[in-house]
Amino acid sequence: MSDDSSVLSLALRLLATGDDNLYAIIGLSMRVSLAAVGLGCLLGIPLGAALAVLRFPGRTVVTALLNSFMGLPPVVVGLLIYLLLSRSGPLGFLGLLYTPSAMIIAQTLLVTPIVAALSRQTIADLNDEYAELFRSLDLGLAARLGALIRDGRYSLMTAALAGFGRAIAEVGAVMIVGGNIAGATRVMTTAIALETSKGELALAIALGLILIALAMAVNLMVLGLNNFAQRRAYA
Repeated sequence: MSDDSSVLSLALRLLATGDDNLYAIIGLSMRVSLAAVGLGCLLGIPLGAALAVLRFPGRTVVTALLNSFMGLPPVVVGLLIYLLLSRSGPLGFLGLLYTPSAMIIAQTLLVTPIVAALSRQTIADLNDEYAELFRSLDLGLAARLGALIRDGRYSLMTAALAGFGRAIAEVGAVMIVGGNIAGATRVMTTAIALETSKGELALAIALGLILIALAMAVNLMVLGLNNFAQRRAYA
């Protein structure tokens, strides 16, 4: 019990004193995950909106594939990006393997289906609700999409937060394409795995506490956005 208490005390001390290594890892994790979420939203929201509004052959199949991609195994995504970016791969000349850029690419592939699928459902529901109004106003496609995205912005922010939760907790893909290099590509999840295997539990626990705090913050933000959107709807 005393050993456990001392390790926890050391972890809390690392957080309180602003350990440079600890906060460098946290900073890189946030930069990589936020960049991936930003790219995932730029790709996923228009894709989800298009699937919600447009009618074309194979739309059901594309939607089913998109929903399936929400559960993509991260290690498979990591392997795919590794093969593309390795020296013998088609994009090897870019020299991105074992860099934060490769990690952002991998996380973007994991985040985009989540954002797109949740956006599609949100915009499809709104499109059905406003169908008669859109017909009466004779709005074009661009105006309809703009109105739907604007009206569903709080639910779309929830989709972005869900993507962030997936990105910040990712370990398999970023381990493969980033290499877990100290001071370069070591993020919270890969550092936790490494430090635990070394028996250095204080840093692992400190990072774990940060991840738990981030998960709780994301959940609170989702609840807050949902409550705010409901109040706006009934106002």
